[in-house]
Amino acid sequence: MAFEWNAAAGRSAETAPDTTVTPITALASRAGRLRRFDVAGLTSPVDEGVTWQADGMTATSSGGSGSVDVVDVIVLGMGPGGEDVAERLAVAGLEVVGIDGKLVGGECPYWGCVPSKMMIRAADLLVEGRRIPGMAGSSTIEADWAPVAGRIRNEATDHWDDTVAVERFERKGGRFVRGWGRLDGPRRVVVGDRTFEARRGVVVNTGTKAFVPPVDGLAGTPYWTNRDAIETEEVPGRLLVMGGGAIGVELGQVFSRFGASVTVIEGTERLLPPEEPEAGELLAEIFRREGIAVHTSAKVTAVRHRHGAFEVALDSGDRLAGDRLLVATGRHVDLAAIGAGSIGIDESERALPTDDHLRVGDGVWAIGDITGRGAFTHVSMYQADIVVRQILGEPVTPADYRALPRVTFTDPEVGSVGLGEAAARRAGLRVRTGTGQAPTSTRGWIHKVGNHGFIKLVEDAGRGVLVGATSVGPMGGEVLGLLTLAVHAEVPTESLRHMIYAYPTFHRGMLDALADMTE
Repeated sequence: MAFEWNAAAGRSAETAPDTTVTPITALASRAGRLRRFDVAGLTSPVDEGVTWQADGMTATSSGGSGSVDVVDVIVLGMGPGGEDVAERLAVAGLEVVGIDGKLVGGECPYWGCVPSKMMIRAADLLVEGRRIPGMAGSSTIEADWAPVAGRIRNEATDHWDDTVAVERFERKGGRFVRGWGRLDGPRRVVVGDRTFEARRGVVVNTGTKAFVPPVDGLAGTPYWTNRDAIETEEVPGRLLVMGGGAIGVELGQVFSRFGASVTVIEGTERLLPPEEPEAGELLAEIFRREGIAVHTSAKVTAVRHRHGAFEVALDSGDRLAGDRLLVATGRHVDLAAIGAGSIGIDESERALPTDDHLRVGDGVWAIGDITGRGAFTHVSMYQADIVVRQILGEPVTPADYRALPRVTFTDPEVGSVGLGEAAARRAGLRVRTGTGQAPTSTRGWIHKVGNHGFIKLVEDAGRGVLVGATSVGPMGGEVLGLLTLAVHAEVPTESLRHMIYAYPTFHRGMLDALADMTE
């Protein structure tokens, strides 16, 4: 039930003579502001038009269906960026309603970044233990999935319960509504039979969901998406992975290291299609060494599930068998589901179009996956800051994606930023590239087993600055920080040559890449 109230602030709240007034003992307030809020825990119905009173304030019930709840800001979708926007604006004193039909925090803390990296950490510990012979003695390693599944349930996700996140938001002054919201024109959102209207605007952060391709026989089978893989309490004996992008290769390597027989199927000519060809080729080579089967340039033509097992047919005529099938073929938005057409957006688009201030239109902003700028938490958080500053009237630096970093947390890690070589050439730049190999660097030689990797630099030779870089290696994601700064700040390549790089480090391999720079 929703109520309106007005605390006395230069004027008194008045009630009609025939209005029933009932005292209450708890009523959240911000003096002088007209606010609507949900009241939970009432044991009897509250009629529309009944006014509640406490400590000099009055609150009049607005009824249910058909009423319009006016607030300052509506956050539609409480993923990482949406949660950040909602909390910061609430702390700043605005009336904020956060709406989500699933869990506050979104994909990242429950089925993405956090639990998957817990899995990867565990898998990396196993393989490091197996690398002890010849380096530091002998070892016998026995994999056990139970601690991993337990850590994900107990430490990362609270058994997929967002009570802590919801309460944190509410303590900061926000109001959370559980439900699937839809845009209903500029500044309006409908959730079930309730309508919310925003004085300042709506921030859309509804994210993406796993894309399931229309393969013959796939629908109706008990295939996995990333969510099922994260939630599993058992390692399958045989795992087929459909898709060789970041999610597919990360999870495929994890389950392989915990004893599964893994096969990765990728439709393009290499793993990790968005990355430099060298990265995907190296990862495929390492996978094969680890016993992971890799099929590239392979199209799945049919899927069957019989007697508890999957059979996958490829366009080559090969047939693959597995106990589980992980579908990791990308993610997609559903603009129709959020009513994007009501604000003039073509709902067949692949993303909500935004300007460099993340504005979709008057009173509507979008952040996160739905903007099509990369399905990464760090993108959503970056965009969230821009939107918060606009709404609060603070100085804003327009969005700039030239130095957008990303990391695939395989072993070796694959980090990249900016343009790859092919993209830079397509952009018409005069390109120079240089590559330094991790195994031949001092740190790589010391590291020895598991030292595969390289640093590749992409330079706009016309301006003498880096426009892209790739870092593959045991700490590829960490080395990427230096490369991201160089691309973002447009540090002259000549200046990079004359920096002092700590010895012996993996990032010092950048000197080898600079020395190798050629057109």
